[in-house]
Amino acid sequence: MASDRETLPSHVKPTHYELDLYNLNFDKFTYDGVVKISLQLQEKTNSISVNSKELTLTEGSVYVEGTTVKVSEISYDKESEVAKLSLAEEIPSEGTGFLTIKFCGTMNQEMAGFYRSAYKNPEGNNDWMYSTQFESCDARRAFPCFDEPNLKASFDFSIVVPESYTALSNQPEKDCQSLGDGLKKVTFVTAPKMSTYLYAWACGEFEYIEAFTDREYEGRGKLPVRVYTTKGLVEQGRFALENARLIVDYFSEIFKIDYPLPKVDLLAVHEFSHGAMENWGLITYRTTAVLFDEKTSDARYKTRVAYVVAHELAHQWFGNLVTMDWWSELWLNEGFATWVGWLATDKFHPEWDVWGQFVTESLQTAFQLDSLRGSHPIEVPVKRAKEIDQIFDHISYLKGSGTIRMLSSYLGVETFLNGVSNYLKKHAYGNATTEDLWAALGEEAGTDVAAFMRNWIKTIGFPVLTITEQLGQITVRQNRFLSTGDVKPEEDTTTWWVPIMLNEEAYTASSEKVAALTTKETTVKNLDTKHYKLNYGQNGFYRVNYPAERLTKLGEIRGKLSVSDRVGLIADAAAMAFSGLGTTAGLLGFLDALKDEQSYLVWAGITEQLGKLRSLFAESSPEIKDGIKKFTLDLVSPTVERIGWEFQPGEDFLTGRLRALLISTAGTVGHKGVIAEAQRRFKAYTAGDNSAIHPSLRLAIFRIAVAEGGQEALDAILKEYTSTKTVDGREICLASLGRAREPAVIKQVLAFMLSDKVKVQDKHTPAISLSNNSSARHALWEFIQENWEEIYRQMSGNMVVLDRFLKNSLNKFSSRKTLEEIQKFFEGKDNTGYDKGLGTVKDSIEGNAGYVERDGEKVREWLKAHGY
Repeated sequence: MASDRETLPSHVKPTHYELDLYNLNFDKFTYDGVVKISLQLQEKTNSISVNSKELTLTEGSVYVEGTTVKVSEISYDKESEVAKLSLAEEIPSEGTGFLTIKFCGTMNQEMAGFYRSAYKNPEGNNDWMYSTQFESCDARRAFPCFDEPNLKASFDFSIVVPESYTALSNQPEKDCQSLGDGLKKVTFVTAPKMSTYLYAWACGEFEYIEAFTDREYEGRGKLPVRVYTTKGLVEQGRFALENARLIVDYFSEIFKIDYPLPKVDLLAVHEFSHGAMENWGLITYRTTAVLFDEKTSDARYKTRVAYVVAHELAHQWFGNLVTMDWWSELWLNEGFATWVGWLATDKFHPEWDVWGQFVTESLQTAFQLDSLRGSHPIEVPVKRAKEIDQIFDHISYLKGSGTIRMLSSYLGVETFLNGVSNYLKKHAYGNATTEDLWAALGEEAGTDVAAFMRNWIKTIGFPVLTITEQLGQITVRQNRFLSTGDVKPEEDTTTWWVPIMLNEEAYTASSEKVAALTTKETTVKNLDTKHYKLNYGQNGFYRVNYPAERLTKLGEIRGKLSVSDRVGLIADAAAMAFSGLGTTAGLLGFLDALKDEQSYLVWAGITEQLGKLRSLFAESSPEIKDGIKKFTLDLVSPTVERIGWEFQPGEDFLTGRLRALLISTAGTVGHKGVIAEAQRRFKAYTAGDNSAIHPSLRLAIFRIAVAEGGQEALDAILKEYTSTKTVDGREICLASLGRAREPAVIKQVLAFMLSDKVKVQDKHTPAISLSNNSSARHALWEFIQENWEEIYRQMSGNMVVLDRFLKNSLNKFSSRKTLEEIQKFFEGKDNTGYDKGLGTVKDSIEGNAGYVERDGEKVREWLKAHGY
């Protein structure tokens, strides 16, 4: 047992599992199983400990050296999720043993372990499908095992299911034997060595569509790629299927390692806690992350499906073939898969400008979380299983991918991928650490990657580069950036390696190029200071604080800058304003000049910042909120009126996204024409004219309708929620319900959210919408307090769900009084599983409150001076 983590005793080590499941009871949702685990004996012992959670272990034995040793006693430690099997006699310290355990389990409804998902079948009746979700520590919920990532083993598996069911697992079916009584036993090909969290199976009344890779794979030919769904949905898997087929070949080429398994299956699961799960060869997805209908789906889900498919396929190499040694290095899996997932999406959909989307959404989300005082390093110590789920957060995924993107652009993408390929080849079917990756990259690039990346991974936070201009030169200083702007000396001791990424035009013939800042401060001399921009292309994971005049000048030449650079300027200016390192007047002046902007992604950045301002001042200063509403209305009106309501044939993808964004924004800030047209279309749609609302405008129009239409609109949306046949329809309805303004309607939305009509996987969706709505967020908080026992009961079976719900419900307040209420309410409660989320809430509200107190008067003055 390593001192920095709680692990199983090392007396024995698993090498192979033979797992058989039978007696699946679809009324009581129970099953029986037997697992035979091949063990490498390493120390003499009279007990063997395995991980087990919510299982009943009925009997066991160990076969060693021709003798069967019985398990004499089974004791459980519920806290550590370990079952200790005491043996009738000691077993030796070397050789091979075979541990056999009989057990009983439950097909729960917690979206973890071996679980069931409810859905309506094509006949309109309630039905169930069954699948697994083992990451991070829930294989132990399905069968007793050595549930740690570096205890890899191979797997044989069989399951007894009804004749009408399809059974799936990581490998193809090897044999199917009819047992009579309407049952069959399905046995699968032996699966290669992998961590327990990557093993998987599923069963139900499925159908599939199939395509094949273009490449031939040695000994296997062209690989079959399939999308499985419950009956009636499979055609909506076409888009995912085509992407997956191409991406398997692409990753095989760029990693220089052929996809290792004989097939790739993608399975749509009706209840899912995350977006998807990379089980090796049997990848599972939330329905909205894998299904897309060209005729009826909102186009924004198209990007999501393409990216999530790519992200999970990246894991088949990076995470599955080579796995992090321990959960503290989770970022290795997720940060890389996020970056390379976008790389693949960009290759096959260059017209989407996905790196611009990455800068607009992913990077800003990571910056927001990592600028809180209570953030955590990318690589975070994990002592016990219960801590793991809370690090599946934006730091692991998005800051991880942001630093990978910075490094890959510095080294060159080709060099970077060659280093990754060497890393994968060296550690195939094994485990590796962050240092192993740096070593492989450093060897390929001929530089000490570990030295300049260590602080990015091991220390908290990120830098802001503050620029001071002198004639023909600039001084660049790095400090840790906090959104509260009050970094203390002891919090500012890190010196990051920061690639400066100056644009080429800034250098003159006599300039000394500075590739990276490696000290607290440096001066770059002999520059053309008329035309300089740092972090050119927005590949760096840092913010830049320009002098006010420089920001204005960059705004004036923004037409020459890329979308990513324009988005970065807005986001950095806003971050400086909120932290007090810049001014909100400067930010508003900068945004005021952007009326003629044409890019969807830049508008997304603009409306994000103005929405945040409206939200922050809503509680303390309604007149400031109204002033910002009028300012936003002035800003968006010309473009929303120009772009109109109709989608034109051959119109590009991002124009459609821009239309939906601006209609939603204009409706929110009171554009009379937009509101009237949205209401007209909503009325026609709810009267039965489906053509009245384009699929990609449903969210915008539903939101406006709910905000303006009171009880009548609520009733119409609830009817749509129960009757919609589109894969994204329910999610869109839930996101729009939170826009309600009338107290009586808000009360009904809250009750509906907690009812059994909303699946646990989706309860955060209306919560996010209610929290963003200043008319509803206090009612949401009161509702949480009044209904805490029921909320905890519904969501604590899977702490990812509860943590996500609380973080998203409570982080938008800007009142210290509300923060005191929150802290008092949770004081004395067992907050295990969501305590880090509460820390994020605390830091967010403190930052919001500090900003409102500091800048309120200045914002009021600017708005008044500009006629708002």
